[in-house]
Amino acid sequence: MQLRYLKTVLPPGDGLQKVTSLCWAANNSKMAAVTTDKVVYLFDDNGERKDKFKTKPADASGSANYIVRAMAFSPDSTKLAIAQSDNIVFIYRLGESWTDKKSICNKFLQSSPITCMIWPRGRDDVVFGLADGKVKLGMLKTGKAYTLYAHPDSSYVVSLAASPNGQAVVCGHIDGAIYRFTFPQEEGGAGLSSSQLVQHSSVPYALGWGACIAAAGNDNRVVFYDTNGRELQVFDYSNDEAVREFTSCSFNPSGDTAAFGSYNRFYIYTLNATRKAWEQIFTLPLP
Repeated sequence: MQLRYLKTVLPPGDGLQKVTSLCWAANNSKMAAVTTDKVVYLFDDNGERKDKFKTKPADASGSANYIVRAMAFSPDSTKLAIAQSDNIVFIYRLGESWTDKKSICNKFLQSSPITCMIWPRGRDDVVFGLADGKVKLGMLKTGKAYTLYAHPDSSYVVSLAASPNGQAVVCGHIDGAIYRFTFPQEEGGAGLSSSQLVQHSSVPYALGWGACIAAAGNDNRVVFYDTNGRELQVFDYSNDEAVREFTSCSFNPSGDTAAFGSYNRFYIYTLNATRKAWEQIFTLPLP
């Protein structure tokens, strides 16, 4: 796997405008980006900006003092979920073409700020975490949100990742706990099951699921776990003063390569099929 710079799709602004979320559509036809200006920018697969729209506050007559915490496209790439710090998730219908009219088709108002969100593969509902330690399922068919589980100590939810088949989710909390829960195999089947997978050594801000589950945080350790929480491999950078905390993780579609993001570098790992072990293949410094 190689990473190389292609182009700048969103030029820097005059002031501080942190990019708070980025996501690609499942069919690779669209990319969405949003900054602290609360405007969502939509790009095509060549990185050309095709559209933009301003997000809305939870209370139309209230303050716009919020940020977009996370975004996720639906599996069919026609909808975009937007999770906001003012306690709401909006689902926008974008359509298939750039000329289709955009509209809000669902919204899930909560009693606590939304902190992270994913849209698992093959599902018509979104999963989002809250600052009060709850993980919820927003069902588009019913327009209602249900609690999947609540952390016993109300520990802030920091990260979410879905299994490659979309049938299970792992969730990281600020106390280091990582929980796993699975969906019923079919509609109307047995209920959801959840349990603590592992107690990670730090806050698992970076969490991903591919060929295995990977987590990293502010102790500068990248850890690969199996689906039962058994530690498979550790890359420990705690004695390297040049390494900063890890904040994001993503696997490639086949699940055998993982990219971790830190303050100023990408770290790329690949699974050696012969040795059945993960290897760091390179780091990419960022300017």
